[in-house]
Amino acid sequence: MKTQYIYIKNMVCDRCIKVVREELEQLGYPIKEIELGKVQLSKEVEVDIDKIASALEKEGFELIDDQSSKTISTIKTKIIELIHQKKQADKNQNLSTYLEKELKKSYSSLSSLFSEVEGRTIEKYAIQQRIERVKELLVYGEKTISEIAWELGYSSAQYLSNQFKSETGLSPSQFRNMMRNSRKSLDEV
Repeated sequence: MKTQYIYIKNMVCDRCIKVVREELEQLGYPIKEIELGKVQLSKEVEVDIDKIASALEKEGFELIDDQSSKTISTIKTKIIELIHQKKQADKNQNLSTYLEKELKKSYSSLSSLFSEVEGRTIEKYAIQQRIERVKELLVYGEKTISEIAWELGYSSAQYLSNQFKSETGLSPSQFRNMMRNSRKSLDEV
């Protein structure tokens, strides 16, 4: 099969990009560009999909071959990028406008497809990603709730706290204290 693009599920961070790059290069595939969920080969080459799938599955990745799965994977990737890696200006952008711009499809069609396949809305997925990012920032302990709220584009610290409690059952402060109490200092180990 000749191809120039390979779509990959479960790529969620820069380390994933590094692992996928190493695996594909080890198999002898020339990479032009690689981003979360997608690899562009530098030229059209004969691709052994089974060989690639096998190598990537060992690392926890999965190839995506149908258009619906590719679209859903791209939606997830764009949301993860927006929440975990983008600048503040992008985070304040309306999610539907952002996804329409990035995927060049109407938000209503993206939303319908996502809900049908995933069993949850795009908004619910985005909220879950934001809450995971809040947890990460709380564990670091370097920022106040207000600073985290501003960084993630919440309208207020209270709104973040309410959403966090709704999703986790804990307030951000309770979560931070619980995580702080579960860790031991190095001299206690």
